[in-house]
Amino acid sequence: MSSDDLELAGRFRAALETAVRTGDHETLLGLVTRDVEWVTPQRTLHGIDELRAWRVWGSSAESFDFEFRHGEWVDQGSGRVACDVEQVYRMKETGDFAYERRRRVELTIRDGQVRRYELLFTG
Repeated sequence: MSSDDLELAGRFRAALETAVRTGDHETLLGLVTRDVEWVTPQRTLHGIDELRAWRVWGSSAESFDFEFRHGEWVDQGSGRVACDVEQVYRMKETGDFAYERRRRVELTIRDGQVRRYELLFTG
């Protein structure tokens, strides 16, 4: 894996965290291909237009603040990288712990953009 791919994966992760916290997903959309495949346990989206129209962006941010902890990107070969992420939800009004989720993010990178995103629940 090239250092450019690792740098892109880092920028993507930061943009994704911003989108979750604020609902602002424009930076993230600039990092994906027009024909991106976006796979989550709930649904699969095909293409940047479906991703742009998805109404989930920032919806949890109305009630929760987030804390992200993540491991290093691991090279999976063939332009694929993976990273484990722990997302801690805290009540917005009080800061009290609500719950946490463990996830694995897998990216496929092609020509300097994310071609495929997959989110897996791991705990």
